[in-house]
Amino acid sequence: MTTHNTALGERTGGAVAQKAVGAHPGRRPRGAARTPWIYLAPALVVLGGLLVYPVYQLGLISFLEYTQAQVSGGEPTTFQGFGNYATLFGDEQFWQVLLATVVFAAACVVSTLAVGCALAVLLTRVRALPRLALMLAALGAWATPAITGSTVWLLLFDPDFGPVDRMLGLGDHSWTYGRYSAFALVLLEVVWCSFPFVMVTVYAGIRAVPAEVLEAAALDGASQWRIWRSVLAPMLRPILVVVTIQSVIWDFKVFTQIYVMTNGGGIAGQNLVLNVYAYQKAFASSQYSLGSAIGVVMLVILLAVTLVYLRLLRGQGEEL
Repeated sequence: MTTHNTALGERTGGAVAQKAVGAHPGRRPRGAARTPWIYLAPALVVLGGLLVYPVYQLGLISFLEYTQAQVSGGEPTTFQGFGNYATLFGDEQFWQVLLATVVFAAACVVSTLAVGCALAVLLTRVRALPRLALMLAALGAWATPAITGSTVWLLLFDPDFGPVDRMLGLGDHSWTYGRYSAFALVLLEVVWCSFPFVMVTVYAGIRAVPAEVLEAAALDGASQWRIWRSVLAPMLRPILVVVTIQSVIWDFKVFTQIYVMTNGGGIAGQNLVLNVYAYQKAFASSQYSLGSAIGVVMLVILLAVTLVYLRLLRGQGEEL
């Protein structure tokens, strides 16, 4: 009887103490929901200063008449509303550049993912020394500044002194003269400096896959392509989502490679992409409001593509 009363008292006292502190079984403490935000607050403040304010200024200038006359103070700044966007959307060249940017970025993303994933699988099939050599070579390409890499590629494909034309027997063929050959040359450079990120990330994901799963697929007679398509790709889908979105963002806003390798957009602007087009409008023509409007359009397109892609994956039941 005494033991029963003692146990009852302990349960009653525990319940009273639990009620006193506001805790409930299976429920998080009241302050636990705010704890992550407290730790994230410094980073959010920095991001707000480095990201939110510039985007706000970009959007604000896109609604104003802001040219060199307004910058120098010769004329007052006036509100244009959607006038800059109407001018932009009424420009046939803008739509041509937008189409070229979308096609070029899509080709870069697909090529980068294909090369990066193929080399990631290759890293799991070779010995330690070749693996180390490939990793060091890839990281060297990744660490090379874009302007340096672009200059090196121009020298390699130079019609007078480049070794590529001599090896292929093309004489003095100029790769940057034609529109499609210039885009292809820039694509090669973009893939060269971008695939290491995909390769390293996917390789890390493959190493995390249990070896028993891969061995079982191999014992069932599956080829390497079948193992990748049916086993690895589904298991690595969250990683592939990250590298795909990152590649889309990088390749859609390519600037340095196009500007350096095509000398500012190619002959008569045949190799313009949106970032270079915005630069020409803002700084070469001093139409800062039109350049800002192009920047806002690029931001909206990238956000839309990212959100649609994530929504499609969530619709398939993927945890992201």
